[in-house]
Amino acid sequence: MALDVNKIEGLLGDEASSLLNHKCKTVPKEQLHLPGPDFVDRIMSVTDRSSRVMRNMHWILNTGRLAGSGYVSFLPVDQGIEHSGGASFAPNPEYFDPEKIVELAIEGGCNGVASTLGVLGSISRKYAHKLPMILKFNHNEMLSFPNFYDQTLWASIDQAFDMGCAAVGATIYYGSPECRRQIEEVSDAFEYAHELGMVTILWCYLRNNAFKIDGTDYHTSSDLTGQANHMGATIEADIIKQKQATNNGGYPAVNKHEKFGKTNEKMYTELITDHPIDLVRYQVINCYMGRVGMINSGGASGGKDDLAQAVRTAVINKRAGGMGLISGRKAFQKPMKDGVELLNAIQDVYLAKEITVA
Repeated sequence: MALDVNKIEGLLGDEASSLLNHKCKTVPKEQLHLPGPDFVDRIMSVTDRSSRVMRNMHWILNTGRLAGSGYVSFLPVDQGIEHSGGASFAPNPEYFDPEKIVELAIEGGCNGVASTLGVLGSISRKYAHKLPMILKFNHNEMLSFPNFYDQTLWASIDQAFDMGCAAVGATIYYGSPECRRQIEEVSDAFEYAHELGMVTILWCYLRNNAFKIDGTDYHTSSDLTGQANHMGATIEADIIKQKQATNNGGYPAVNKHEKFGKTNEKMYTELITDHPIDLVRYQVINCYMGRVGMINSGGASGGKDDLAQAVRTAVINKRAGGMGLISGRKAFQKPMKDGVELLNAIQDVYLAKEITVA
């Protein structure tokens, strides 16, 4: 059953009024290029993207329950590489079967499914024409011992094209010692993907132990993630996936210990406040004021509060000017019926006309 605004308010609890009635006074919504049914014609048609890229983006935006809204809801299932297949699928072993992953995306009304070469390649002839597929072509793996964190290539752009993918995806660990090599690899891959007509989606994640300072983790700070988004837009990601900002002040925190980066006082006095929507608004404006759609990740599965957390994340993203959510573990680490319910709840936020951009 679809969630109405009253049910959404109930799931938001004590934060309902603050999140649903907030008006952003930093960068006003009128300056943003917002998602909408005409996003391809209004935004992408003036870029250097080919008609084939625009056609695939149009397919993505017109699939699933959010079709025609300009918003997206993706199912990503690539955790088996990094977290291990057992850790990822033990809560619900049926998802060891790749077809179940695609079935969840379809039953859940998603705009597309993002996964590995092995997963998508094993079912592509049956589903490539039914649901936009996004091949995630680089991964971090944690079987190497001792563990280290690096994104390495696991698939080629030609393989994505040959199996009929609408898009490709990759991760860059900005801030890590390996990030400049990753930038080169992903930039080259995105150029070729665009040449072949595929949409590009970038996981713009931060990774450096120096971003954890005095008990605070700044890997989700608005200023640092905003800069990661800006660099992702620079290598022509069409959609950027980012963890939702939870704090701010990453640059000055690191600067207390070692000279780091460049800032401007207005970043902290005029462009961002500590309100959750304003923190995410700064992430959006770094995506070329919304010309590059920003989707937030759904985060780890936490059990009984997953539905409320997913709805909260969606409300903040939508009201900040984002393009949608990409939620995996919260959905596939449950029985399919419950996973579908959670994905639909996220989509209901974007379908609710009463929930507007702040």
